[in-house]
Amino acid sequence: MFEIFLLILSIVLFLILIFLIKKVFSLRQTIEDLRFKKRSQAVKYGQLTEQFIPFIESFPYDPQQFRFLGNPIDGVLFDEEEIVFCEFKTASSQLNQRQKQIKQLVENKKVKWLEFRVD
Repeated sequence: MFEIFLLILSIVLFLILIFLIKKVFSLRQTIEDLRFKKRSQAVKYGQLTEQFIPFIESFPYDPQQFRFLGNPIDGVLFDEEEIVFCEFKTASSQLNQRQKQIKQLVENKKVKWLEFRVD
């Protein structure tokens, strides 16, 4: 009788263990989904913010001269005395590899003018 009780208890504990393992994996997936959504929202917030930055008071140029590109840099500003490539960052965001390359090209004066005509 005691052996049957132990067998039933073992089976019940095993089923509980399987249930808990499935639950843990399910919760891990839920957490990962929430992390993804949070990162996605942060990117969307950053993109939305970038479009308004030229209009804040502390922006040092005339916002009417700014042209939004979005990718790989946020935009270009066409001032009367200079052309400025602009990349806006919020919080602790960093330049990505492509943006670093573009920055280096501009700093090394590797910028050209092309007038291309189609007849």
